[in-house]
Amino acid sequence: MHLVRYQPPGGRPQAGVRTGDTVAPVLGVTELAELLRLTAEELRAAVAKTGPELPVADVQLLAPLDGRGEVWCAGVTYERSRGARMEESSQQDVYDRVYSAERPELFLKAPAWRVVTEGEPIGIRVDSGHDVPEPELAVVANAHGEIVGFTICNDLSSRSIEGENPLYIPQAKVFAGGCALAAGIRPAWEVPNPKDLTIELVIRRGDEQVFTGTTSTAKLVRELQNLIDVLFVPNDFPDGVVLATGTGIVPELDFALQAGDVVEIAISEVGTLTNTVAVGREPFTFLAHRDSPAESSRPAAESLEENR
Repeated sequence: MHLVRYQPPGGRPQAGVRTGDTVAPVLGVTELAELLRLTAEELRAAVAKTGPELPVADVQLLAPLDGRGEVWCAGVTYERSRGARMEESSQQDVYDRVYSAERPELFLKAPAWRVVTEGEPIGIRVDSGHDVPEPELAVVANAHGEIVGFTICNDLSSRSIEGENPLYIPQAKVFAGGCALAAGIRPAWEVPNPKDLTIELVIRRGDEQVFTGTTSTAKLVRELQNLIDVLFVPNDFPDGVVLATGTGIVPELDFALQAGDVVEIAISEVGTLTNTVAVGREPFTFLAHRDSPAESSRPAAESLEENR
């Protein structure tokens, strides 16, 4: 089972439950934000009450975040990430120290409206030249700071910009198409051990497989609830929050994404996420109009085609 946002034919976005090849609305609920305002116990009871099913093929799946929801990220939480950041950076000790520090690195990645999802384009900056995907287990927390689910985040990053100066991290991390979430949230009660999940990354360029990588959340140096607790100390998240927990897969320095690359991420027990790389701002203008009456029924692929 996955919690989803979807748009039925001719309708408005709706919170629902996906089971296999069907999706059903959660009764009495329109937005996922409404579910994430509930306690974990209340949420579990709410999603057990659903309406008539529709085939998934007949609806458009949307990013599983709405309202005032935000995506945040934790950095340098895997040994591989620490090593990669030190390789690319002119100030290596910054990353070495944060890896073992009591306080984790946390940063805001995207508000709900900027997030892309399955089958939509992901972006790289026109002024970077060295961008990579970062496949991450993402924790979904409700307004009360309880972990209620898991999804996949592709936390795209400009290695050249961050490597030039750590103070450029916001520019290296926040840009059009730079944050993708899988189209569903796997409820926490269906994932017995989130610290023992396999994460796989495949990048295809035409007919060629140009990069593959595998890691496990067992290598994550931070505890998931601790990351959420630190995030909630200074912040309120009235409509819930998604926290990507860092990456353990980073390509070597001689690899960079190119337009047209297909990035596939899979996390055991959680799901999959597949996107195609586009360059610059223009392919993502559809995000600002996604929920407007005139635009919301248009597939993202149509918007991408118009802006090529």
